[in-house]
Formats: sequence, structure tokens, C-alpha cells
Amino acid sequence: MKPPTSAHSDAAAGWEHFPHQADVGVRGCATSLDGAFEQVACAMTAVVTELERVSPMTTVHIRCSAPDRELLLFDWLNALIYAMATRHMLFSRFEVSISGEQLHATAGGETVDIDRHEPRVEIKGATLTELRVTRDAEGRWCAQCILDV
Repeated sequence: MKPPTSAHSDAAAGWEHFPHQADVGVRGCATSLDGAFEQVACAMTAVVTELERVSPMTTVHIRCSAPDRELLLFDWLNALIYAMATRHMLFSRFEVSISGEQLHATAGGETVDIDRHEPRVEIKGATLTELRVTRDAEGRWCAQCILDV
């Protein structure tokens, strides 16, 4: 796992990519549900470019709601993808707050600079494939899904 890069960072937090046939799997883990959602968002940005290349200069507010955690993750990632596409931005800093069926978040980022960010792919969307939000025996949360690239 890559080290954490979020507001709810802790020693157990981090993110990673995992293999999938033609697409890319992303996973984020942390001691809190909020932190796991932040980490999976970091993993998603890292599919496009190196996180260190993105400065969190501009803040975008995102709200989602869904009847369960998995669909909330699906909506969160797709809301970020929509913001990236429509605002021509990349994000590297996330602050998520989840309460019941509601997610309130800020994403810090900047306008895409092709020369500096060197984007590798364009993410089309989060999918329902391998969509999971789980808590392990030690209490650590993990959130994951497959991205269509």
C-alpha cells in the first residue's frame, strides 16, 4: 500500500491499485470509513498521474447520498470523475465526512497541465465490478472498485 495522503491519515491508512483484465482496480484503507474513501480517491487520481504532481490549490465541494456504503462509494468516485472532466482538474487532497447515507467532501486540486501532470489515461467511470466497502477484524476499513479507463 502507498502511504496515506488525506485529512484522516493514520498509520494503517494507504491506497493501492490492483490488477483487473482491461481496467484498473483501486483500493483505499484506513482506520475510519471517511479515511478509506479519501484513500481510494487518492488511488483513483494516481491512475491518471502521480499525486505529488497535483497541488491542492482549488477546493471543490462534493455531496452524495446513497442507501448503502457500496453505492455511496460508487457515487463518490463518479462525482469526482465528473468534476475532473467538467472542470478539467485533477485532485490530490480529499476531506470526506460520511454520516448515514450522506457524504460531504472537499477535493483539493488544480487545472490539468498536460506538460507537468503527464496524464496517462482518462477515467470513464467507476463500475459496480468488485465494488466493496468492508471492515476487517482489526477494525480497518477498505473501499474498492474497478475503474473503466
